[in-house]
Amino acid sequence: MENIKDITIKKDVSLKNYNTYKIVSKSDYLIEVSSIEGLIDLIKYLKEKNIDFMILGNGSNVILDDYFKGAIIKLSGFDYVNINNKKVVVGAGTMMAKLTMSTINENLTGLEWAVNIPGTIGGSIVGNAGAYNSEIFDNLISIKVLNNNFEVVDMPKDKFIHEYRHTNIKELGLIVLEATFLLEDGKKEESLQIIQDRCERRKISQPLDMPSAGSVFRNPEGDYAGRLIEAVGLKGKKIGGAEVSNKHANFIVNAGNATSNDVKSLIKLIREEVKKEFNIDLVLEQEIINWK
Repeated sequence: MENIKDITIKKDVSLKNYNTYKIVSKSDYLIEVSSIEGLIDLIKYLKEKNIDFMILGNGSNVILDDYFKGAIIKLSGFDYVNINNKKVVVGAGTMMAKLTMSTINENLTGLEWAVNIPGTIGGSIVGNAGAYNSEIFDNLISIKVLNNNFEVVDMPKDKFIHEYRHTNIKELGLIVLEATFLLEDGKKEESLQIIQDRCERRKISQPLDMPSAGSVFRNPEGDYAGRLIEAVGLKGKKIGGAEVSNKHANFIVNAGNATSNDVKSLIKLIREEVKKEFNIDLVLEQEIINWK
């Protein structure tokens, strides 16, 4: 594996700084890739050696397991934004905030909602990230992917199933490499004002000073998950290092060295209590990664 070009390998790596929960987790390998050729050669090698692997973006909206016997792959070299009039081509390893600000600086509008999404483009597309009644597929034109036959294919967005916070990209065995968006003419000052207003509201209502992965559950129709969790008396509830936020009950925060099991146990308790009291099945918005 050391002979593969355009990759950097770290062994026996802590993943605590590679997920927004800051969960204590480890992996046999952490491999950063800077080219499509390097990615193809790497995956061929891993498959030949029967080494499990997973592509990880910024580790947002996921709950990692405590140990992965395999290789975590980061598309670190896929970090670029190319703007041509209203068309924007962006690499899968680019952070959503960078994409948003790059487009706003060119007086383009359509991605203001994404400035506070703490994920990469690739991860955000796979999970159809969204906020403020918008989602990443709204302005998306096409996605460049690597398929199971090691072919690089540019696919229009209507070739994918996408719904609330979900797509079928993983089920198809595809790896997102790049995306193309079509935006509208806007005004930088107006976009910045929208962002400022929303950031101020977030500071007031969300526990931004503690590690989390955003909203834990989807809001049931006609209600709010946070209200239900608070109503059953779980605001501030702790299991190990995981805690239901005192600021917003639909956030679980890492109050100190939380493990994967701490977070999952708290999720299970919340679901049980809300079901018992209101007969509502809360739907998890975050993704639990089970490696064992």
